[in-house]
Amino acid sequence: MRILFITDNFPPEVNAPATRTYEHCREWVKSGTEVTVITGAPNYPQGKLYKGYKNKLYQSEVVDGIKVIRVWTYIAPNAGILKRTFDFISFSISSFFVGLFVKTDIIIATSPQLFSAVAGMLIGFFKRKPWIMEVRDLWPESIITLGAMKSGFAIRVFEWLENKLYRSAERIVVVTDSFKVRIVEKGINPEKIFVHKNGANIEKFKAQPKNQKLLDKLGLNGQNVVGYIGTHGLAHNLDFILKAISENHEKDIKFLFIGDGAVKKDIVALAEDLELKNVIFHPPVSKEEIKEYLSIIDVSLVPLIRTDTFKTVIPSKIFEAAAMQKPVLLGVEGESKELIEKYHAGLAFIPDDANDFKDKLNQIIRNLFQFEQGLEKLAVDFDRKKIAASMLRTIQLSIK
Repeated sequence: MRILFITDNFPPEVNAPATRTYEHCREWVKSGTEVTVITGAPNYPQGKLYKGYKNKLYQSEVVDGIKVIRVWTYIAPNAGILKRTFDFISFSISSFFVGLFVKTDIIIATSPQLFSAVAGMLIGFFKRKPWIMEVRDLWPESIITLGAMKSGFAIRVFEWLENKLYRSAERIVVVTDSFKVRIVEKGINPEKIFVHKNGANIEKFKAQPKNQKLLDKLGLNGQNVVGYIGTHGLAHNLDFILKAISENHEKDIKFLFIGDGAVKKDIVALAEDLELKNVIFHPPVSKEEIKEYLSIIDVSLVPLIRTDTFKTVIPSKIFEAAAMQKPVLLGVEGESKELIEKYHAGLAFIPDDANDFKDKLNQIIRNLFQFEQGLEKLAVDFDRKKIAASMLRTIQLSIK
């Protein structure tokens, strides 16, 4: 079987979609499947090319048996709707034309953003091959939630396009049960929607001693460390966290924020305005380094803004934290909260409630070791290998 996978993000980028796609494709190659990925030159989230790459019309490499084709895109940082839209559209056009010449039995396109899915749909149409739409976030619903765009003509076009893509796809793969419910509510046949959630590579991410060199470097010896590792974006409610921290007088708790994104400069400035002494900001680290930084934290912080839309999501950083035995301090309602409580893998605070945040923070710091069994079970149940194998069976069912 030959799979063509269209994705806007791929390693060495380190965000959740890049990791999910790479780890699934790697497992499929191990099973004897031929996999080609079409993506862009790595630049996320700063909109700057990674060292060793050029933004060319066409370049290819082989990564762990995966043929990776990188196409030209209009590169923009992960901030500002207009330039990002040009970025998305340019990738859609480039990947469509290159995809027409790739021999494949099925096409998978991952969204967001929707324009990647458009490329997948059109390649499937012209090559007369089935295509699968992978939905990792509900667009354009999440765009409206974040205030990136207001309801109007453009949103109505996106909603029409979203529905067109759902109906065109042979199968739809979603990452939460709630996503399936929302898509069915739009009139889509539930029998074509399959849930394959996120997970972690539990061979790579597992409990290990704290990296002493990093503790020394960051001055965190003897401290309880609460860590946030990931995109610093509009959705992640980091300004709320900083304001809540400013009212927290626990001197032995330090907060480590690792990553970059649209609001990074703003939250650094906010921390300076609040004269925070218990916060460390660190630039993004490579995927290979993430586990070392996870090793030095005691609690994994996973916040999002409070909205009904985010009740449907499960942030992927939960799974890597669980694999490394780091209890989760979750600021998300809905399906994520249910998951954490079901496995007893951490504590959930009410988003935007500073008192509840401080209460749950102090509880989790005092009881770090009571979550060990739950974290281990969560990691095993969401082993990325199992999820990749399950998704491959769904792909095989889609080929007529």
